[in-house]
Amino acid sequence: MFRTALRNVLAHKARLLMTVLAVMLGVAFVSGTLVFTNTISDALQNSSAKGFDHVDVAVTPEFQKAEGDKVGEEPELTQALVDDSARVPGAASAIGVVSGFTAVADKDGDLIGDGWSTKGGNYWGEKDPRYPLTDGRAPKGEGEILIDSRTAERTGYGVGDTVRMSVDGPVISPKVVGVFTTDDGGVAAGGSLTLFDTATAQKVFGKAGTYDEIDVEAKAGVTQAALKAELDKALPKDLVETTTGEKLADDQAEAIAASMSGMKQGLLVFAGIALFVGTFIIANTFTMLVAQRTKELALMRAVGASRRQVTRSVLIEAFVVGVVAAVTGLLAGIGIGAGMRALMSSMGQVVPDGPLVVSTGTIVAALAVGVLVTMLAAWLPGRRVAKIPPVAAMSSVHATATTKSLVLRNTLGALVSAAGIAVVLAATTMGGTDGQAPMGLGAVLLIIGVFILTPLLSRPLIAAAAPVLRVFGVSGKLARQNSVRNPRRTAATASALMIGLTLITGMTVMAGSLQKSIDKMASAAIEADYVVSMANGNYLSPDVGEKLGGTDGVTAISPLRNSAARIDGDTEYLTGVNGSTIAGLTDLKVEQGAFEVGGTKVVVDGDTAKEKGWKAGSDFTVAYEDGEKQRLTVAGVYEGNDMLSGIMLDNSVLTPHMTDPVDMQVMVKMSDGASSAAKDSLQQALDTNPAIKIQDKKDISNEVAKMFTMMLNMLYGLLAMAVIVAVLGVINTLAMSVFERSQEIGMLRAIGLDRKGIKRMVRLESLVISLFGGVLGIGLGVFFGWAAGELMGSTIATYELVLPWGRMGVFLLLAAAVGVLAALWPARRAARLNMLQAIKAE
Repeated sequence: MFRTALRNVLAHKARLLMTVLAVMLGVAFVSGTLVFTNTISDALQNSSAKGFDHVDVAVTPEFQKAEGDKVGEEPELTQALVDDSARVPGAASAIGVVSGFTAVADKDGDLIGDGWSTKGGNYWGEKDPRYPLTDGRAPKGEGEILIDSRTAERTGYGVGDTVRMSVDGPVISPKVVGVFTTDDGGVAAGGSLTLFDTATAQKVFGKAGTYDEIDVEAKAGVTQAALKAELDKALPKDLVETTTGEKLADDQAEAIAASMSGMKQGLLVFAGIALFVGTFIIANTFTMLVAQRTKELALMRAVGASRRQVTRSVLIEAFVVGVVAAVTGLLAGIGIGAGMRALMSSMGQVVPDGPLVVSTGTIVAALAVGVLVTMLAAWLPGRRVAKIPPVAAMSSVHATATTKSLVLRNTLGALVSAAGIAVVLAATTMGGTDGQAPMGLGAVLLIIGVFILTPLLSRPLIAAAAPVLRVFGVSGKLARQNSVRNPRRTAATASALMIGLTLITGMTVMAGSLQKSIDKMASAAIEADYVVSMANGNYLSPDVGEKLGGTDGVTAISPLRNSAARIDGDTEYLTGVNGSTIAGLTDLKVEQGAFEVGGTKVVVDGDTAKEKGWKAGSDFTVAYEDGEKQRLTVAGVYEGNDMLSGIMLDNSVLTPHMTDPVDMQVMVKMSDGASSAAKDSLQQALDTNPAIKIQDKKDISNEVAKMFTMMLNMLYGLLAMAVIVAVLGVINTLAMSVFERSQEIGMLRAIGLDRKGIKRMVRLESLVISLFGGVLGIGLGVFFGWAAGELMGSTIATYELVLPWGRMGVFLLLAAAVGVLAALWPARRAARLNMLQAIKAE
């Protein structure tokens, strides 16, 4: 039986090629995902571990929880604590660490790296062991900095050059006095690291005389645990906490692994979709191969082979095909993993250096997935043929499925589909995250139910195309009849395309609807012409607002400040605004009272007012971050959204109670509205600072939409894998169908249908099957897009369903193109069949 199975594999190489390709693509996706995520995770972990080489124990502030009227705060790490740490038994040295955001412009004035990967810090003393100098000397004073060697190489900056940069808004132009090397992963991935002397770093990062962390290095022979114990004895336990370097490295590794798990799971979902779609092709292929060899298998049964042996022979064929596909898929996956890393680097994403990681787990997973998927898909056809009595098989009495089996299938499909619809509809009534799991379950049930029902649905939907097919005469009529002749095969072929288009359509509907809701949110909340903020989302210096306020053409301005406070025993965040201008810079719907901010009068968003039981005219006591209390009055209640919400009060009231006043953003109104000239004048007022964003309402909307667009394009690319597999399925089905109908095609040729007519028949059959799958996929995609939108609408007040008719038309054309392209080879093959040999074929 083993030799027979191998002979059958070698005898049907061309027919099994499509199956090998389908499995190979799915396995390549799985292994490529594992290689890519393992490579990135390993590189990040190695990079972060090197960062702790000079840290045996880290001393960090212990956050003090809010109690009563006291706002929670972080204690300061002073120079005295650094000195105390250096003096404990077993300590070789202690370094005070200061860090923050620095935006460095290249020689063209553009920001180097992404916002969060452009960092700054302090250089400790004359020779900091963390940052070995390759050129120059240590910085001294506010006008000197060090830059990392990678930034120096990328930008061409060197010792003696002047660099334009910003920390919190205003542009400064220090001189480069040295270049250093670092293992920082962000720098390796395209970011930058700028170092000041310690006193300057403390000043520019707003931490005068204090540190973010104290790194203590142990003497030779002293363990990290022993040093930690000594530091715990010497330092105040209620103000600081100590962590060994090993623990920091382990925690960082866990955090990296956790951050990568989401990406890995997402990519593996799409790999699973490709494999799921490929399963239809495998099942189709083996069903047809087994059907063609029914008499041969019946003869084997007649000469003594058992049912198990027949099934086993089919599974052996599947095993061989699976192994070949898995091995080639693994090799392709390694290339995909390397390509994905290179693609991310070219797109400016943070990708640290490191070797390509092909783990044993990846190899085992690729082989297991390829072999198991193939054998599982082939098991049912093998089991089905083994159950056919030898005499019935030889006389071809077994041929078609019974009406009873189709009725059972349709009943099951209707029940599963109804359950799926019910669960999805129930999920739409739930709020936010509560409805996500039920929504996913309902979607899976509905897709499975529709797949089971596809043979039933194929007849009426394909019949709807009959008027169009009549235009093509006999070829069109035959194409329609061939499409519904074997509804199971048509269903399996169309379902592969249906699943891919369901996901693509659903995501397109959601993305378009979200874009519309963001546009509405921006236009509904903001009346200002421009919103100014830092490129990385950090706080702005108050100097920025002052400079903009003195710019020609600016008619109204309001910085937005944020400060923690205590109200009724809870921590709340207050938003400071310019009370005299904020009403004209926003367009928020007032639900109660008046939008009036000034003195002790504040406005509150509806959700906060409801939670606190406030209404227009209500009074409440606030304890500011400096501990002082004040009685405030709610002048009005407004409808908040994701862009503007919370308690707004005048900056003149809030700022005196803030220890370090900084702005989240600044709203600006221009005399002539938003224009390129107005934007240029604001940029010039800020010295064309690369770290600052000046955005109008459209820019804000586009920035958010850019994330969705990038994500959607990535998903299109990932789902293209499923569509490619579906194309292979259509080709496979048509090729098998042509082989099965060789005698019929020969007879058609004999009675006068020419080669063009045969080609047209096969192409139209392929087109009908593909459009059938496309219609089902687009229909399901719209339903899922609507349902997901209902779920999101519970958290996004401006959500509105948008049906992208143009893109859906493109998707339908894509389905048609799949049908036309997939039919090229089978149609050519059918037309080239020898008429007499085809008539004699069994």
